[in-house]
Amino acid sequence: MEIHRRPVNLALIGFMGTGKTSVGRHAAELLGFEFLDTDELIQARTGRTIGDIFAKDGEPAFRALERQVVQELSAREKTMIATGGGLPTHPENLAALKSFALVICLWASPEKIWERVRNQSHRPLLHDADPQKKIRELLAAREPFYKQADVLINTDLRSVREAAQQVVLQFKLATRHRR
Repeated sequence: MEIHRRPVNLALIGFMGTGKTSVGRHAAELLGFEFLDTDELIQARTGRTIGDIFAKDGEPAFRALERQVVQELSAREKTMIATGGGLPTHPENLAALKSFALVICLWASPEKIWERVRNQSHRPLLHDADPQKKIRELLAAREPFYKQADVLINTDLRSVREAAQQVVLQFKLATRHRR
């Protein structure tokens, strides 16, 4: 992490099923931060599901809504932000997040992701003839963006509690000399 940065928030990026929401909620509680999920904010703002936005307006319209939410979050402090899995694939989103948050990528293997999400019907990108193949393809395409995070934490073998503790530790390490 660059010396001149002073993260006042935490942002979790990563593929669906890596634990961004569950780990984020727990870590936010440990830190006394507010928890916000970009997908939930978009759904509340539009009154529509992510799947509906994808189906009727397309992915570019959804990504535009994500960019708007990220810009608005830049004014916040003491906030844990869980992002949608594709959000950091747009360089301006990742740059914006890094301007006000420590960005942590939660990582998991394609097999573990499939195990975690296979029974979830609200995942629009998994409505595919071969969802496991789709996971591998998307994960491979997004990996270069995810690796630009300040910290990567593998959640394959960590419980939600253990992953949240690791997130909190990384935030404390990143901010200990900047208070």
